[in-house]
Amino acid sequence: MNPPVELGKDDVPGGAGPGTISEDARRQAETARAALAALRGEVAKTVVGQESVVTGLVIALLCRGHVLLEGVPGTAKTLLIKTLSRALDLDFKRVQFTPDLMPGDVTGSLVYDNRTAEFDFREGPVFTNLLLADEINRTPPKTQASLLEAMEERQVSVEGTARPLPDPFVVCATQNPIEYEGTYPLPEAQLDRFLVKLTVPVPTRDEEIAMLQRHASGFDPRDLSEVKAVAGAAELAAGQAAVRTVHLDPKVAAYVVDLCRATRQSPSLQLGVSPRGATALLATSRAWAWLSGRDYVTPDDVKALARPTLRHRVQLRPEAELEGATADGVLEGILAHVPAPR
Repeated sequence: MNPPVELGKDDVPGGAGPGTISEDARRQAETARAALAALRGEVAKTVVGQESVVTGLVIALLCRGHVLLEGVPGTAKTLLIKTLSRALDLDFKRVQFTPDLMPGDVTGSLVYDNRTAEFDFREGPVFTNLLLADEINRTPPKTQASLLEAMEERQVSVEGTARPLPDPFVVCATQNPIEYEGTYPLPEAQLDRFLVKLTVPVPTRDEEIAMLQRHASGFDPRDLSEVKAVAGAAELAAGQAAVRTVHLDPKVAAYVVDLCRATRQSPSLQLGVSPRGATALLATSRAWAWLSGRDYVTPDDVKALARPTLRHRVQLRPEAELEGATADGVLEGILAHVPAPR
């Protein structure tokens, strides 16, 4: 999988030490890497461009992490996730997060059965491999919080009984960056549970022309019959195992820590990156290194994944916002000033 010129521009996106891998596992890993590389071609059958976003989604799947997608309406966020789930042969469900949505509508609830005179658990849409939480910031905090246990523990507890979720399980949540009326911003504790935050850009002029030509020739975005499954749960599992063997030099580990600590000392930020953010940056950097065909992490891997992994884990000071500062801009400055190991 060839990297974009700058992963952080369009937003792509675990312990340290060398791992050991058997020859059989190595072959499985190579097969998995080739299969995951083929995803771009399948997604391109329905979505024009967005290669960096696809890469970020694959990195999240390899890290068993969740994704927050931000983009204006009409940039094919839902179509992208649906196509990806089909190309990976994963179970997919979508929930439209509306103001009247209740927690039980997401997780499931106990339903009384008149025939047996007992309460049976009816699974909610969260019992799937790939859950699209559409416009997650349009539902009240009580319903948003229904995903906390599922995202962290990969289980749902109802009436004291824990029910495990399928493996893999990834939440892909979307939100609109320009419309705030009638919305409920996600609390920091929940934002921190998303591995990466990816911005879905408006396509370039050439990409938009190609998109219109497809529609003019009869393309139907609801028909995904041309998309073939090129990978599955087995390839993801093999890739996840291979990522865990990627070597992390102590100097690179110290670089990750220095970057995160610098955010806590930045005068533009009132909230810096937590230790969980440091482990997330480690995980995404290792996954990107493996996708790039290497078994070790470089400082450039860390730099490439710093913005999508950390941008939602920092909070600007009000005076910095008034001056036009952005999370990406602050992170860019930190990356420029924290010395990278050679």
